[in-house]
Amino acid sequence: MKNLVLLSSLALFLSVHLAAQQPNIQYYRPWDKEGINVFEPSKKAEQPEFTGFKIRIGGAFTQDFQSLKSSNTPTYVATSATNAANKNLLYGVVKAEDSTSATLSGFNLAMANLNLDMQIGDGIRVALENYMSSRHHSEFWVKGGYIQIDKLPMFGSPQWYTDNFRVKIGHFQPNFGDMQFRRTDGGNTMFNPFVENLIFDAFTTEIGGEVYVFPVDGFMGMVGLTSGFINGNIDNYPTTPVAPNVEPTEKKPSVYFKLAYDKTFTDFRFRLSASMYNNSSSGRNTLYAGDRTGSHYFMVAEPSSGTYAANKDSGRFTGLGVANKVNAISINPFLKYKGLEVFGDYQIIKGRTNAERDGSERSFNQLAVEGLYRFLKNEQAYLGARYISAKGTPQGFTSEISIDRVAVAAGWFPTKNMLLKGEYVVQNYKDFPTTDYRNEAKFSGFVVEAVIGF
Repeated sequence: MKNLVLLSSLALFLSVHLAAQQPNIQYYRPWDKEGINVFEPSKKAEQPEFTGFKIRIGGAFTQDFQSLKSSNTPTYVATSATNAANKNLLYGVVKAEDSTSATLSGFNLAMANLNLDMQIGDGIRVALENYMSSRHHSEFWVKGGYIQIDKLPMFGSPQWYTDNFRVKIGHFQPNFGDMQFRRTDGGNTMFNPFVENLIFDAFTTEIGGEVYVFPVDGFMGMVGLTSGFINGNIDNYPTTPVAPNVEPTEKKPSVYFKLAYDKTFTDFRFRLSASMYNNSSSGRNTLYAGDRTGSHYFMVAEPSSGTYAANKDSGRFTGLGVANKVNAISINPFLKYKGLEVFGDYQIIKGRTNAERDGSERSFNQLAVEGLYRFLKNEQAYLGARYISAKGTPQGFTSEISIDRVAVAAGWFPTKNMLLKGEYVVQNYKDFPTTDYRNEAKFSGFVVEAVIGF
């Protein structure tokens, strides 16, 4: 408790006393309200003059209060030969004979991020992103760091490069899809108008590089090449499969592409992007299981034996079984007319593990639609609704399952560095086996979040 009080006090001090003193950074996405609906940092916008090395200290802090009720229709399965308790009861259920539902209410662990952005040269920026407090890791944890090069001052800053190219190198989040620019990331919940991310949450960090081209105003193309691992890896793999694998594991890079058109016509903004990510063989790819912080829905629809850290992805689904081979496509439209905005995400996912032979890839798809209306001066408040549907046949399942979620939310920005938002959510699990704890599971209720970002 003492640590949380200290963390909250530090957050308030930094947001009040440092926000007004922050230096201007080139080709950069702000961490406060001004970063909302910013996708890749603009290449055409006017940039601040480079006057020497600068460092910007930023942070993000989120405190939740939740009251969420989860339930299921569990078939009795003994926990073990020596423990007759039903292992399919949900977390929070005390006595099966009384109820198979439970309401989980209270303040969740406060999450916090620390972001360092450094201007080390004209058009050259370095970022270091860190997790200070999260549900999954209690210790300080480095998310990643990278260098972004928008100018070449060592070669006289040729205009053709400044106007049309960007290179990004390091350990970072691959630029796959546009949902990453609206998702919750530990303590950074400023950009997400809702509490949580999608059910199939495409997020990981990998080591590699990206090359961008901006041929004309509004168009962007990107190609990326990364290691395919969330961590460094210098291991050698045997050329023959090791049981239970039936296919050998190889260390292939992840290759991904993105095309986007983003244009504003007076009061109307239109953006459409398409992304593809492919890894043909990896020892452990985590594109759909790479979040190191955890969900902001704490312990809903989780088994009774679960823990905060081990069951960090409450409300999401990470058991797709695409860790060794994955191909994913994401299509994202975004429309904004004055205060009204619509965002969509459609994903097609195929993949398998090396315990399955080539040609046995499973398929998944996810559709998400968000509608928001932002109002008051400088869009200081908003109302919104979101629908998500995710389907597929995960590893270990013999038939398709589906999960859907409906959420309505409202938010208010007292300042550009502060956000108070609330959400009411209903999520349903359908077609799970009768022996699975998620059989006919459901959770619903509300979450309130207090957010600071600077």
